[in-house]
Amino acid sequence: MKIGIVGAGHIGGNLTRRLTALGHDVSVANSRGPQTLSELAEETGATAVPVAEAAHGADVVVVTIPVKNIPDLPAGLLDGATEGFVLIDTGNYYPQRDGRIAQIEDEGLTESRWTERQLGHPVVKVFNATYAQDLLDKPRPTGAADRIALPLTGDDEEAKKTVTSLLDELGFDAVDAGGLDESWRQQPGTPVYGLAAGADEVVAALAAATPERPAQFRA
Repeated sequence: MKIGIVGAGHIGGNLTRRLTALGHDVSVANSRGPQTLSELAEETGATAVPVAEAAHGADVVVVTIPVKNIPDLPAGLLDGATEGFVLIDTGNYYPQRDGRIAQIEDEGLTESRWTERQLGHPVVKVFNATYAQDLLDKPRPTGAADRIALPLTGDDEEAKKTVTSLLDELGFDAVDAGGLDESWRQQPGTPVYGLAAGADEVVAALAAATPERPAQFRA
């Protein structure tokens, strides 16, 4: 697949490494410009592009930047993606970094629902509850006893099927945690956040989550 990645931090960089190794055609962008991604491009074979071009021709677009920077993405960022493309959001709201977002704090909007509204396209939330290094260290073959599972949420069932298939390629099981309004179950401070475990444990952790944010994750 053609995959565009917006953001080349820990998650974005390691997704670039893994997805290119699997044979996907990856374009990667960051806010500082493609010239700052030359080492990553040389290492992986990915194409470094300006942010405005990251989604061009993409079947999957991954947005993996701080939540506070979502509104600053170029207008029309997603216009060049293929028809029916899948948009992945890996973001987490950290008020100490992102500032106070009233819709999240006061109105109870989930982080990814807020992001979805900013981007104007349905999102699948995934990769936000795992450590970036796990993307390199934890992949296991399908059926392996020590294979870990990652939760995902979204309202588009076909998009979630695509993401589930991509997770399997990457060496992880997927746990469908429901629609995007249920994505609070995998936000920072919940039992599944940072959990490296199999599907049954992930399901249990999601069920044990409560909607109230811990104090350290509130503004």
